[in-house]
Amino acid sequence: APMLDWTDRHFRYLLRLVSKNMWLYTEMVTTGAIIHGNNLQRFVGFNEQEHPLTLQLGGSVPDELAECCRIAREYGYDEINLNVGCPSDRVQSGRFGACLMAEPELVAECVEAMLESVDIPVSVKTRIGIDYNEDYQQLYTLVEKVKRTGCIHFIIHARKAWLEGLNPKENREIPPLRYDYVYQLKGDFPELDITINGGITTLQAAAQHLQHVDGVMIGREAYNNTYLMADVDTLFYDSRETRPTRKQIIEAYAQYIEQQMLEGVPLVHLTRHVLGLVHGCPGARQFRRMISENAWRKGRGPELLLQAAETVECE
Repeated sequence: APMLDWTDRHFRYLLRLVSKNMWLYTEMVTTGAIIHGNNLQRFVGFNEQEHPLTLQLGGSVPDELAECCRIAREYGYDEINLNVGCPSDRVQSGRFGACLMAEPELVAECVEAMLESVDIPVSVKTRIGIDYNEDYQQLYTLVEKVKRTGCIHFIIHARKAWLEGLNPKENREIPPLRYDYVYQLKGDFPELDITINGGITTLQAAAQHLQHVDGVMIGREAYNNTYLMADVDTLFYDSRETRPTRKQIIEAYAQYIEQQMLEGVPLVHLTRHVLGLVHGCPGARQFRRMISENAWRKGRGPELLLQAAETVECE
């Protein structure tokens, strides 16, 4: 899932070492950062190994979104996603994210402009509703209007968003999950590709959801318990390849760290993503401590990761 400050290019590269097939999403990037920023590579650059990969955009001005789509197409993204689900104050102040659920006509205009600007798929990620709205109709209306543009892929976080009173963390935990709304949406729009998101922490749960919808998106659990995703290729993509061990992933990521450090990336920016890889393993606490206490020290490099891995007793 797209997660601000978490799913940067380094974590996505790590995930690709875990699974060759699962679809990856960038952090949300605002149209302003792409159009007016002075470091385009920072915001939209990625490693070729990350494919298939979606760029998630935050914005509400059709022409600006279209321009960003053209840039994303030139960079080689496989899909572009419009964020209509983030509830943070920072996002609302820019008039995008979950607050756009209250303006389905504007969302449709944005998606139409995006689709007209590129020849790659455009999807929408949204919540089931906002604030005091408790019924299914708000979600239905949004999807019904947007699908007229030709958009066929909708990712639904199965919680409503409170635009005031809850911070982003609380918005991920307090509003109750309504998976039934997402299932109903698929029933009402069988021609659309519906992906479900929110509170999914096991691949067994993902398999159960796939009996009702077309796709499953996993967010925090994939970050905090990264090796969970090592069985994705076998379970959902009919891969016959043996899943990589944690040791193999760490060794490959250490090589990536070496290359990135030569390009000037600080070690601490690279190692922070690997802590969830040993979740649940004997020695995981010592592994995390070694990384956290030493990654910022001058002169340390990929050998730190390999040394820390020796404390862990998992495969």
